[in-house]
Amino acid sequence: MQALKQAIDDARSRYTSLNPQSQTAAKDAERYMPGGNTRAVLHYDPFPLTMTAGQGAELTDLDGHRYVDFVGEFSAGLFGHSDEIIKEAVIDALSKGIVMGSPTAYERKLARLLCERFDSIDQLRFCNSGTEANLLALVAARSITGRNKILAFHESYHGGVLKFPSGGNALNVPFDFVLADYNDAKGTADLFEQYGTELAAVIVEPILGAGGNITADQDFLEMLRDMATKHDALLIFDEIKTARLGTAGIQGMMGIEPDLTTLGKFIAGGLPTGAFGGRSEIMAQFNPKLGGTLGHAGTFNNNVLSMAAGCAAMGKIYTPQCAADFFDRSEAFRQSLNELFAAKAVPMHANGMGSMIAIHFSSTPTTKPADISAGCRSLRPLLHMEMLLAGVLVCNRGDMFLSLPMSETHFSKGRLALESFIDRHKPLIELVLQG
Repeated sequence: MQALKQAIDDARSRYTSLNPQSQTAAKDAERYMPGGNTRAVLHYDPFPLTMTAGQGAELTDLDGHRYVDFVGEFSAGLFGHSDEIIKEAVIDALSKGIVMGSPTAYERKLARLLCERFDSIDQLRFCNSGTEANLLALVAARSITGRNKILAFHESYHGGVLKFPSGGNALNVPFDFVLADYNDAKGTADLFEQYGTELAAVIVEPILGAGGNITADQDFLEMLRDMATKHDALLIFDEIKTARLGTAGIQGMMGIEPDLTTLGKFIAGGLPTGAFGGRSEIMAQFNPKLGGTLGHAGTFNNNVLSMAAGCAAMGKIYTPQCAADFFDRSEAFRQSLNELFAAKAVPMHANGMGSMIAIHFSSTPTTKPADISAGCRSLRPLLHMEMLLAGVLVCNRGDMFLSLPMSETHFSKGRLALESFIDRHKPLIELVLQG
């Protein structure tokens, strides 16, 4: 649509004129990195902002502009950019020495904190990322069950080599995947019946993150639990993002216990790590004291900086009470956005739950990826540019992840930026969605 193209071009022109140093930096980076990029999700046209500093819930770019950070490192930035307790823990660990090549007290304490938080996790192991955690959970399921097929869901994301967008992903690991539609209980149950004797596991995000922060129906997750049990397959909850919601993630809210849970993103206070865990009889397959077990290696599985930061983050800051309070505050903000959209009579909706939000161009909640219209997708670049121009960082696909240091002032700036976007573009939004 020409009108939408013109609006996006205009926003990008204003953006370019305000960010000459970021533009130059992005161009210079192309000499040594393809497209100047080493992480695909951070690319957007005409060029990404280069950040130079972070404080609390705010970031400063190369051209000196200050932003409220609703990107939140795609949920890994729960603690903001400068939490003093985490900084102190990292500095203390650094001063005592790194790359020790030995167990330390840090990973043992963090393991205890996480196991005590999630009832389904009797024992766990650390790794380097959420991607690794999911890979290890899947290969464990294949080894334990002696089966090869994995049931996953269209538009799900479990890491850079485990993602299932509509166009496919050439980088995916060559596992034997069966794909179902998210929140389609009957269709998924039918696939269980068809492939049940071949399925090693079903892996699911309780909120479909990259697919639009779509919350799973309780009945859908309960069906997965029942069918996995019926067919002797393992149920894996990828709570790498959603573990931040409430005191024990979605599994805690809904009272559904998976066989394995994968964790990551925020559990090391913003430093890289991942973890996977579950029932003791499953995790016993990784016990090096037992013969014939799975030998899980990794030089940096227990790197002291991440483990020390995790102990501070999960032990001193994000306690169960803090998590519960933050969920309530975040959910109130999400609901306030929907109240704004209703008051403006604009077809927009803040999908998700708590501190995981995605802005959709729809008058009703999005319950499955097929609900996302072509018009909705085409409006996202315009929303992204206008929010950046208003000093509010959001993900280029419309996600917003809240962080603990956010105040009502930050929430207000986010709301005002969305209100300004609506006031400026409401007729265009309606025109695009009419098709």
